[in-house]
Amino acid sequence: MLKKSVQVLAVTCLIVTGSSLSVSAAGEDTQGQIDGIMSALPKFAVPMREVGDRFQNMFYAAEGGNWALASYMSKYMDNAMNPAKITKPKEYPDWATFYKEEFAPVNNAIAAQDMATFTKEYTAVIASCNDCHAGMGYGFIKVVKLTSPPDQGIEYKLASKAVDVPK
Repeated sequence: MLKKSVQVLAVTCLIVTGSSLSVSAAGEDTQGQIDGIMSALPKFAVPMREVGDRFQNMFYAAEGGNWALASYMSKYMDNAMNPAKITKPKEYPDWATFYKEEFAPVNNAIAAQDMATFTKEYTAVIASCNDCHAGMGYGFIKVVKLTSPPDQGIEYKLASKAVDVPK
């Protein structure tokens, strides 16, 4: 028992010593560590890839009557762009405005579970995305509605209500 206690004490001392060394090192090169973290965070391209997949999945969820999934995809499509708040602070407000204003009719159609309005607004958003891409110099990125959802492992035809998504 005493041997076990000594081992625990030794390991604890090593952890505390190591922690204080890393805190000391962090104080010496905090900006270097911050820069390292910043360089590891995704800018726009990686989150936009997730946005695109969720946007496409959203259509098939709505079409299949899985309104909760459509709402979920929209919510997490927006959240996917959060790293850009830090890594692209000048560009992020464009996304935030787009989602809050131009994408709102899509979200309203999901909440109303209105497929006709959803399809109309979803199609309008595709045009808006392409206009934005062109305006930012990325006209070679043209969004089209896929003929099938990117995520094949999801049940899109599961009847649900938009309000079924946990907060």
